[in-house]
Amino acid sequence: MFVPSHYQIQDENWHRRIIDGHPMATLTTNGATVPWASRLPALVAPGRPRSGPLIGTELFGHLNRANPHWKALTDGTYARLMFDGPGGFVTPAVYPDAPSAPTWNFASVHVCGRIQLIHEPEETLEVVRWTAERLEKRFGAGWDQTASVGYFRRILPGVGAFRLRIDEVEGLFKFSQEKPADVQESVIRRYEADDSGTGRPIARLMREAGMGQPAGAELPGRMPQDAARGCPF
Repeated sequence: MFVPSHYQIQDENWHRRIIDGHPMATLTTNGATVPWASRLPALVAPGRPRSGPLIGTELFGHLNRANPHWKALTDGTYARLMFDGPGGFVTPAVYPDAPSAPTWNFASVHVCGRIQLIHEPEETLEVVRWTAERLEKRFGAGWDQTASVGYFRRILPGVGAFRLRIDEVEGLFKFSQEKPADVQESVIRRYEADDSGTGRPIARLMREAGMGQPAGAELPGRMPQDAARGCPF
């Protein structure tokens, strides 16, 4: 992923935040003619530290064994998992000067590493159960999976689970860093005023990263205000 230096945040807790908060990832690996790509849940392995560097951390994921992508995976396959955080369109109407160009603010984290397939049915079941428990706790309504474990076992032959050990992390946090603080504030306020609510998550991230007025505490990697002005996308 191309990551301009001014859109980097070096604090890897921000990377973890995107991974934990947006676990429906895209798994990509090399194919014969085009890359394979599959959407699937991918979560940091249980028992791993919840903060600090991601290098060396394991992620667990699973997909349908009927998916040709699963059949293309082997132990040691080098893979990329792409996690997309919140984002939103930026209209030039919020800029005080013309000419200007529209753009899109967003947060995205990619991790790379080698796949290790999980062959044992009981370990695969544990991945399914733990993933369901973690997602229910994070996004659900208190559902208890106890009565469904038998159902999990019945569908288990169709589930392919894997682990990926991270050896590379890339994070791109495009938060209008190239604009003056008052323009950032206009961008944020437009997101916050979005009746659909879809702009509020990216607005919240921008404020927490110190964008806009009043400026919050700066995070490592914040771009100088006078750098790379007018860079669309």
